[in-house]
Amino acid sequence: MANSLLVIERLLRDRDGIWNQINEERDLKQLTGQMLVSSALSLALYGAVLGFSNGAVQAAASFVKLPLLFLATLAICLPTLYLFNLVFGAKLSVLQALTLIMVTITVTAVLTLAFAPISLFFLITAQSYAFFKLLNVGILMLTAMVGLRFLTAGMRALNEHQEAKALAAKRAAQAPVVAVTAEPAVDTADKNGAVLTAPAPVKTQVQIPDFGSRPPAATDGSTSMTLLYIWILLFGFVGTQLAWTLRPFFGSPGKDFQLFRSIGGTFYADVFDTIGRLLGG
Repeated sequence: MANSLLVIERLLRDRDGIWNQINEERDLKQLTGQMLVSSALSLALYGAVLGFSNGAVQAAASFVKLPLLFLATLAICLPTLYLFNLVFGAKLSVLQALTLIMVTITVTAVLTLAFAPISLFFLITAQSYAFFKLLNVGILMLTAMVGLRFLTAGMRALNEHQEAKALAAKRAAQAPVVAVTAEPAVDTADKNGAVLTAPAPVKTQVQIPDFGSRPPAATDGSTSMTLLYIWILLFGFVGTQLAWTLRPFFGSPGKDFQLFRSIGGTFYADVFDTIGRLLGG
């Protein structure tokens, strides 16, 4: 548990070490488990803050639903990311892709928890449901953007590692082979007149890298990064729609507690409607 709670410090302080660990697939199950615990706990605590706007029962429900939202979105979108990168040459394993996304979710979750005191402060002092809802939507969007920057940085580091590895393999394969033959055997005589014969010639082959020739082209990672940006948009749309499906997280004042509401409308329409009501007084 202690390692799970402190994994965020390593993510923020030792990013290169995390990317190397993912590249080499070292102890990824342990790392992923630590991030899962840390992110789930952080999101659960923040969800409880959201739910307190409408009482303890709503807080308990949001305590469970906010981690469920992120993990369900991950489960829906992970196969797409894995197959995209597999088709276009990134060659990530499922565990590598899972670990990379968990880095994103963990950074997002812990940064979100860091905003919990601010959210709670405005819940107590502002006494405005519309403002409180928009404030927390803004917090979640901001922390998600920071987390996604880790995702793009990690994918770029993995692509560079794979390109360097492929380039080194091509250089080794294309290096010319030069035959080297030892001097021929020469008969000599010692001081007593005995004939001494030198060892038979030995023929060896030495592979010499051709540093003067143009290096082979490495795999272009731009396509992989473009697909990653498309996947990020997909992740955002799935996450927001799933959040709308799992609502309420806040709980409208004056309404009875509901675990789920009927499916209708969209997340974006509700946000714009809330902005309009807030600006209209």
